[in-house]
Amino acid sequence: MSACTNEREEPEPPPVTNDSLGDWEDTGRYAACELLTTTAMACGDRESFNLTGCDAGSLASVPADGIYTMVYRNDGTATPSIGVGSFRVSADGSLDSYRGAAPTERKVDASTFFLSSTRRQSSTVTLRNSVVGCRAEGNRLYGCYVSCRNGRANGAGTFLAERWTRRAGEAEASGLALLSESFVEQGFPVDIYVTQGHAYVVSTPDGVEAGGLTVFDVSNPAAPVLKARTSLPNDNYWNGVWAKGNALYVASANSGVMVFDITSPASPQLLKSVPSGRGQIDVHTVFVEGERLYAMSPSPSPRTLIFDIQQPLEPRLLGEYAEPGAATDARVGFPHDALAFEGVLYINHWSSGYLMVDVSNPESPKKVGTYTYPYATSHANAVGKFGDRRIAFEGGESWGAHLRVLDVTDPAQPKRLGEYKLEANASIHNMVLKGERLYIAYYHHGVRVLDVSVPESPKEVAYYNTFREMDPGRGQGFYEGAIGMRVPGDGYVYVIDTSRGLLIFPEP
Repeated sequence: MSACTNEREEPEPPPVTNDSLGDWEDTGRYAACELLTTTAMACGDRESFNLTGCDAGSLASVPADGIYTMVYRNDGTATPSIGVGSFRVSADGSLDSYRGAAPTERKVDASTFFLSSTRRQSSTVTLRNSVVGCRAEGNRLYGCYVSCRNGRANGAGTFLAERWTRRAGEAEASGLALLSESFVEQGFPVDIYVTQGHAYVVSTPDGVEAGGLTVFDVSNPAAPVLKARTSLPNDNYWNGVWAKGNALYVASANSGVMVFDITSPASPQLLKSVPSGRGQIDVHTVFVEGERLYAMSPSPSPRTLIFDIQQPLEPRLLGEYAEPGAATDARVGFPHDALAFEGVLYINHWSSGYLMVDVSNPESPKKVGTYTYPYATSHANAVGKFGDRRIAFEGGESWGAHLRVLDVTDPAQPKRLGEYKLEANASIHNMVLKGERLYIAYYHHGVRVLDVSVPESPKEVAYYNTFREMDPGRGQGFYEGAIGMRVPGDGYVYVIDTSRGLLIFPEP
C-alpha cells in the first residue's frame, strides 16, 4: 500500500467456531405425501394433497386423545428450513386445537387424519393451515402440511408430530417439592423477577387477552398475595423483566425498556420508556450486571442497547452492538437474550449462534468470537467460573434444542465440553446458574436441576414435571410449560409455567 494514500487495512474479522452438532438433523422429507401443484380443490383441502404413497392403515394406531408437538420441514427452500408447532386431538373432538384454535375442518378415523383451521387476520387477509397424516409409528405421526394466504399456498412441506407423554419412569417430582402455586390472570405469563419480597411477573397477550405486569407479595413464599396488575391498552406485550434498587425494567415490544419506580414494591409506578425519541422499538429481554442494563432488541433494527444505570431510575444510553448484516438479512438473526460476565457480553443471536462481545468500552463494543451450529436458534445462556476456566451453558429454542456446555476461557476459541439432552419433542428455555447448580426451565419437561460441578458431565439431581395435559390452555403451541425462572438466593426457586402461573419451590 502506498504511503501517500489514506487507505487503511480492514481488521481481521473475529473467528467463528462452527460445531457440526446441531439441535436438528435433516434426514430428508418426513413423509411420502406432497401438495398437488395443479388442483381444482381449494388450498388446504384434504384432496389437494397427493397421498398415494401413504400407509393409511397405520393411521389407526395414532392415539386419538392427546397433545402433539411437531416440527415442520419446508419443501420450498433450497436449504431446508424448519418450524415448530402443536395440535391437540380428543376422542369426541371437544378439545381439538390446531394453530391455537378449534379446527374448522376435522376428520380423524382409522384411515384418515386431517385438521384444518381458518381465521381472519384482517379485513383483507384470510389464513388457512392444514395437516394431513400419511403414516404412523407408535406415538409419532408423519404427514404433510400447507399454509394458505387468501387461498394461495405460501408454505408447504412435511412434518413429524409426537404425542407428549411424561418421560418414561418419571413421577411428578424428584428432589423438588411444590410449596405454592398462584395463577396469573393476565395474558400469557413468560418471565419473572424477585426483589424486595415481591415477584414481578410479565405476560404477553393471549388471544384477545392483554398482557402486562402482575405483582405478588412473596414475603411468605408458601402463601403469595396478589398485590397489583398493570397493563396499557396498546402496549402490553411485555416479555422480560429485571430490577436494580428501586427501578424495575420491563421489556416492551412497543416502547423499548419501560422503567417503573418500585419504591413502594407492591405498587409499581411507570416513569418513562427508554431509549426515547426513536419511535416504536421492540425490546424482547433485559439483563442487569452492576451498573449496566442490557436490552436486546429484535426490531426494527436488531441490536443490543447498553445503558448506564448508576442512577437506576434514569437509564442513560451508552452504546449498542449490532451484528453485521442483521439489519438487512433475516438469516443473520437477532439478539434474543444475553448475559454479561467479566467484561464480556454473551449474546444469544438466534440463527447466528452464540456471540461473545467485549463491552469493556460500552461506546464501542467489539465482537471477539462466535460459536454456532447447524439450524441454530441460540436462545439463553449462563456463564460462571470453574477453577481457572470460564464455562458457558448455552441452549436453543426449537425441536431438539438442548443444553451445550462450552469452555469460553478464550472467547475467540470456544470449545464444546458436554451436553444435556432430553427428548427432541420439547425444547429447553431459560436457565439460571447458582454456584455448581444449573436450574433449567424446560417447557414440557418442567423444571430440571443439574449438578455441573464437573462441567463436562452435567448430572440431573432434581426435577418437577409442571406440565399437566388438562390444565387450561395446553396444546395451543410448541412453547408451553415451564418458561421463566429466578433463583434469587433467598432459599427458593421461582418458576413461571405458561398455564399454572407462579410456582415456588424450596431450593433442593
